[in-house]
Amino acid sequence: MTDLHALLEPVARIAADAADAILEIYDRGDVNVDRKDDDSPITAADRAAHELIVAGLADLTPDIPVFSEESGGIDFADRKDWRRFWLVDPLDGTKEFIKRNGEFTVNIALVEDGRPVLGVVHVPVTGVAYLGGEGLGAFKQENGERVSIHCRARHEPVILVASRSHGGSPRMDVLEALIAQRLGTVDKTSMGSSLKLCLVAEGKADLYPRLAPTSEWDTAAAHAVVNAAGGHVVNTDFEPLVYNKEDILNPHFLVLGQPVDDWRFIHSAVAE
Repeated sequence: MTDLHALLEPVARIAADAADAILEIYDRGDVNVDRKDDDSPITAADRAAHELIVAGLADLTPDIPVFSEESGGIDFADRKDWRRFWLVDPLDGTKEFIKRNGEFTVNIALVEDGRPVLGVVHVPVTGVAYLGGEGLGAFKQENGERVSIHCRARHEPVILVASRSHGGSPRMDVLEALIAQRLGTVDKTSMGSSLKLCLVAEGKADLYPRLAPTSEWDTAAAHAVVNAAGGHVVNTDFEPLVYNKEDILNPHFLVLGQPVDDWRFIHSAVAE
């Protein structure tokens, strides 16, 4: 096991430095958009954050490979035997960056044996950071103050987090109705980027169902924080998400603030 305690602070600093680089571009209004091969958007901010993070992690842990969304793709044959690696989304929520709504993050995770064991999620516009890891607990840092965060015990109303881009669908309506029938009033809130997972980690929401595509780098950092806060990130069969698959797309998944068994009754609404 890597010494996670020794890594948390320097990784948090790398994420903060990347956030500053993003914010400099954001504040000057430089949101010129290019398109990658998969037609997803990329900006100068994505590239600047990627270069800074990759260089910082290489200096910090030269023996641990880095897999970033902007790495240009690393073949599974080249990474399949990685037991430990950094999984990075330099700017999660590029669409939110382009919309200038502030709901975008820097995501850095350490993955060991297919699970995220350390994560930092930094919000450039607010300076808020969520961080945590196995055996370390989970924290929210704001205005220079760091406090422990924990998933909450479920009570009414149940707070359901929806994606800003994919929140409205017939399946979500069925899920919301099923939860209301079983548990009572449901309040729904929308959010962009990995901040949705962080709302569950800090006890501001009970459930985030993601029934639309994401990639491993979108979730790994916040997944580590959710785990450290006492929550769970599972697929729709209620099995933990795993990382460094041949296909880097995640299955549909659920972020749960309470024990997995408390939510199995929703399986019929979320099963693929």
